Amino acid sequence: MYSRDFLEQLYRTLYTIRVFETECIKLYRQGFIIGYFHPYLGEEAIATGACAALREDDYIVSTHRGHGHCIARGGQLEKMAAEVLGRQDGYCHGQGGSMHIADVTKGNIGANGVVGGGIPIGVGAALGIKIRGGDEVVIVFFSDGASNNGVFAESLNLAAIWDLPVVFMLENNQYAVSSPIEEMTREPDLYKRAAGYGVTGWLVDGNDVLAVYEKTKDAVDTCRKGKGPVLIEAKTYRHGGHHVNDPGLYMPKERMEYYKARDPVRIGRKYLLEKGGCAEQDVEAVERQVNQRMQEAIEYAKNSPEPSVEQFLQEVEQN
Repeated sequence: MYSRDFLEQLYRTLYTIRVFETECIKLYRQGFIIGYFHPYLGEEAIATGACAALREDDYIVSTHRGHGHCIARGGQLEKMAAEVLGRQDGYCHGQGGSMHIADVTKGNIGANGVVGGGIPIGVGAALGIKIRGGDEVVIVFFSDGASNNGVFAESLNLAAIWDLPVVFMLENNQYAVSSPIEEMTREPDLYKRAAGYGVTGWLVDGNDVLAVYEKTKDAVDTCRKGKGPVLIEAKTYRHGGHHVNDPGLYMPKERMEYYKARDPVRIGRKYLLEKGGCAEQDVEAVERQVNQRMQEAIEYAKNSPEPSVEQFLQEVEQN
């Protein structure tokens, strides 16, 4: 059903996200990254599967936990690493940092440090597509915490009444910072909210990259036919606290063990071996290539200069 090349690309993306996050955590501990850093560890299958279902001319809108989205959409590791380190050669010339990476050349409209802040931006992009008469689709990523913000309800309703081509990808990692989903809503199955707006809503295993891909492909097809929007809830679990300095002591050990046993990267690796007919040494070769690319990206970032004060002031004046 799936080609080896396709499964290899999925795994390469999954593994790249995992390596990027892991190496950046080390850089943070070493003092190279200033400010907050929100890892995407444990959620890699959502970005990977969703972006694999898009065309090159489609769009995504990201979040403060958005490194995985950028990578899955074809982002350059060198420019990402440089941006995270606050260097001149980063995507935003080092002035956006971890939470504000954008790559419009790949249809990545950008990440957003405000929880839920990207939702209306994605709906606006979808409205622009409809006004132009195009058939592109927007995927807007957001969290379970964002789903309790009023902007989610307003945006979903507006997209519904105007039949906009937008897929609402709800990444339910089950915590809004340290608040568990069970204490934040009476109905923990958030995809059911779609029914109240006359919108199609689906639940998917957010740790299974193929399940995410298949469901997103169906949603994207629906939107291209003018029958959007679609809400997808991808249930997952982050592999640690809210950010790199949060030990996540509020996360039950048994639940963490359950989800780590269903590690999305491990599942993707298994698919490549079993469904793709790939040998162990071939998978290891992919991993070596990714590790090498990441080390080169880190060196690129470290060698990139810091942005000057003069440039910063000039760009503030221009904007």
